[in-house]
Amino acid sequence: MAGKNDLGSTNNWKAPKKMGISDLARREERLAFRLLLPALLIILLIAFYPLAQVFYTSFTDRVFASGEETNFIGFENYRQLLSVHVMELEPVLDEATGQQLVDPDSGEKVFERPLDVLPREPNRYRELNQFDLLGKRYVIGATDPNFIEAVQNTLVFTAISVFIELILGLAIALVVNSKFKFRGAMRAAMLVPWAVITVVSARMWEWMLAPSRIGMFNALFDRLGLIDSPIAFLASGGYQLSALIAVDVWKTTPFMALLILAGLQIMPEDIFEAAEIDGAGKIRQFFMITLPLLKPAIAVALIFRTLDALRVFDIFQVMLGQSTYSMASYNYFQLIGNRNMGLASAIGVIIFILIFVFAVSYIRMLGVDEE
Repeated sequence: MAGKNDLGSTNNWKAPKKMGISDLARREERLAFRLLLPALLIILLIAFYPLAQVFYTSFTDRVFASGEETNFIGFENYRQLLSVHVMELEPVLDEATGQQLVDPDSGEKVFERPLDVLPREPNRYRELNQFDLLGKRYVIGATDPNFIEAVQNTLVFTAISVFIELILGLAIALVVNSKFKFRGAMRAAMLVPWAVITVVSARMWEWMLAPSRIGMFNALFDRLGLIDSPIAFLASGGYQLSALIAVDVWKTTPFMALLILAGLQIMPEDIFEAAEIDGAGKIRQFFMITLPLLKPAIAVALIFRTLDALRVFDIFQVMLGQSTYSMASYNYFQLIGNRNMGLASAIGVIIFILIFVFAVSYIRMLGVDEE
């Protein structure tokens, strides 16, 4: 019969439905989730609970290694750490002339003392810094100026050291990625500073920066006639952060170079050959091809190094002790020195939030989540 075959009516016959790519992808996602589920459960058990405990402790007045009763105090620890107050300082006038007094030794104008201006109740503020704006003098007070300075030291240390390490690491990676004799030996040699334990390298640099004859830099500068007297690199506030940044750059630049080198190794060479045939020079290839393809590797390197720099502890602790803090070393001081476990936990939470913000910012700015 016309219009029919062995399968029946042609009008009612339909081809079997094929599984779409989206269905297959969803099945693979479910399979991947099942395979990762045991690892996720272990992470929740060994990581989430301690993290949650730190968050809770930050809202208490718990004392480390003590049998004292622990009380819930809300955001009091965070208020003590982060409270900042700005006040204008009034000029001190001469009663006879009505003009502002001038310090005869320094020649600077005299203003009210910050202790007479900063509030004491309900929070006691201590002087953090002073600055001039539009001809007026202001004072910045903080309930915990040591922590505010620690945050400032950590952010400056992180920004400068990571930037320098990125530039030097990129340059080193480009050099060792090129083809030359003894390239393998050069790659191994560049990792030597990174392989040295941080405490050992910090102590080694502390000796080299010493303000005496054993200090290599002072001896070298004196031999070259660049200084009249030894420089106390680790005692002078103007040199402390610069010295620590130099130590960190020396030690960690190879790690940055290694991560970037991994990104260079997976780049297809035919792209550069095609660009060279089209007349693109090395500089144009670098900015048009190499840098865009390196974005994921650079993002990973920045995240790892920024995370490490924001929680820097050993360099500050070994080389500066209690004279200058990073956030992590101040956390250690509050926990071990003051036994203030609640305040130390609040500092840990602040460090965690800063690291999270920096990591998300890098990922969004470099577009890694879209690639």
